[in-house]
Amino acid sequence: MSIPTTHAGSLPRPPDLTGLYARRARGEAVDAGALAAAGREATHGIVARQLEAGITIGNNGEQQREGFFLYVQHRMSGFGGSWKRPGRRDVFRYPGLVREYETFLRARGEAVSNMEPPMNLGAVRYVDQALLEDECETFRRALDGAGGGFAQPFMTAPSPGIVVSAMKSSHYAEREAYLADVAEALRVEYETVAARGWLLQIDAPDLAMERHFLFADEPLRVFQDWVELVVAALNGALSNVPRERVRLHVCWGNYEGPHDLDVELRDVLPILLKADVGGLVLPFANPRHQHEVEELGRCPLAADQYLVAGVIDTTTNYVEHPETVAERLERAARAVGDPARIQAGTDCGFDTSAGMGRVPEDVVWAKLRTMAEGASIASERLGLD
Repeated sequence: MSIPTTHAGSLPRPPDLTGLYARRARGEAVDAGALAAAGREATHGIVARQLEAGITIGNNGEQQREGFFLYVQHRMSGFGGSWKRPGRRDVFRYPGLVREYETFLRARGEAVSNMEPPMNLGAVRYVDQALLEDECETFRRALDGAGGGFAQPFMTAPSPGIVVSAMKSSHYAEREAYLADVAEALRVEYETVAARGWLLQIDAPDLAMERHFLFADEPLRVFQDWVELVVAALNGALSNVPRERVRLHVCWGNYEGPHDLDVELRDVLPILLKADVGGLVLPFANPRHQHEVEELGRCPLAADQYLVAGVIDTTTNYVEHPETVAERLERAARAVGDPARIQAGTDCGFDTSAGMGRVPEDVVWAKLRTMAEGASIASERLGLD
């Protein structure tokens, strides 16, 4: 059994599709039929390309969504308008880097920003399953067209915590009530994906990243209490989903920045391990957190859990050498204690909101191919082949 290869979910969208999402986000009229057709076509293409690159646990690339959490505004009640998130406290410490970001954003006119999301203006309820069902059916047809597709297909859905953190509420007086309603609404997505027989990935950057966003001015304990609250809400929403069908993706934000205000993994890992999930997806390729894979030796996973180790950085255009990938996987295997319980993955998604990815499409596929090569090398060395 070779080390499985996967990624964190979002993959580059075609320029035409990105343009449609960007125009809709700006409030321009966009033909709904044309947008739906473009999303379906992109899904078929993205499944084939993952298989060509050697991905064994793949998904729909989030092609039918404009962002990994932004899309919920079209499926749930209570969202509208927009606001500007306070932003990345680590970046603000470096004026030169702020100017570089401003230049980058001006150049990305055809893109959708996660930093100017909708607000919550009313009670949150799941009101339109048609879009979810269409996304699932499109993915199923793409898998069928690829001759069965992946060894294990997966789909993503956001943590209730990232929705609550990023979509500021003017409706709920208490954050806990907002979180509870979002978690209950997301239960629909969680159970629908699991009912299809697919793996569900929960995207929860809030469980690490929000330390230097929403909770930047709070003591560490206040942030840890938030992580505890979100994990409890998530467990409730997953109560009807088998543990082995869920993996939890946690990160510190998918952007090239200092990250020198990031919370340490050791400060949140014991809480993350309370999540009722079969696996953790953690970023260990980037320079700020690659050493933290050793925390899995000090604070181990449960015996029935596995680690998807980030071995490919999604924010730089370096194409990692297969030997580098192999070394990272071998280190992860030592930390976990069992090479059969590790998988090769990316630190985050390559296009978490349409058009905002920093890595061009052709480099993305080169990175994924080299990940598959490195996984093959590590599998042989670890005696899995």
